[in-house]
Amino acid sequence: MLRRRQRAEEETAPVVVRGESPAQARRTGPWDAADDYPEAERVDLGGLRLPVGPGFEIQLSMAGDQVDGVIVLVEESALQVNAFAAPKRSGIWDEVRAELAREVVAAGGSAEDRDGPFGPEVAAEVPTQGQGQAQGRQPVRYVGVDGPRWFLRAVISGRAAVDPEAARVLEDVVRGIVVVRGDEPMPPREAIQLRLPTEARQAMEEQQGARQEELRPFERGPEISEIR
Repeated sequence: MLRRRQRAEEETAPVVVRGESPAQARRTGPWDAADDYPEAERVDLGGLRLPVGPGFEIQLSMAGDQVDGVIVLVEESALQVNAFAAPKRSGIWDEVRAELAREVVAAGGSAEDRDGPFGPEVAAEVPTQGQGQAQGRQPVRYVGVDGPRWFLRAVISGRAAVDPEAARVLEDVVRGIVVVRGDEPMPPREAIQLRLPTEARQAMEEQQGARQEELRPFERGPEISEIR
């Protein structure tokens, strides 16, 4: 289980995290690694610790050779999560939210601010075009959470974008996320580094080693789904 940090003087006080005043203290997740967060089964992805549940399928989003985000698929819904560095004294969600809305509208979609369980979010309809089909629109929710020196962006699509019951499952995933920002200096908006879980990384290295020994350059090896 993950270790929880406890302080005797905070046993009855709200969670106070580094870089925030008591007025900004969070009583629910997503959590910072320094918080006294609830224990749960989570996948360690380096910069993110992601809660998992029955029926979850987890994919990784890639930027070149680097892991920059994670996608959780549950039945007919999807949640894509990315974590970024942010300024110490101010959040960036207001600015990012306005940019997202402009980009969606410029692409031919629609976007409006709404109040959600994590505060202001963007309810959008983004243009889509399937193979052999006319262009349509897909409902999407953009959720943002400002933390201490980090920013978490979540994109909810599929059934959960319009069905509150389906959305609760993915919203609970967001609430259970732990962000591991680290202490190294990073410019705002730089992606927080993620990595494959240890077991998955070892399995891929073993398979790649076996493939090289067999000298079969055209044999397909293990793949990670790439979603941008």
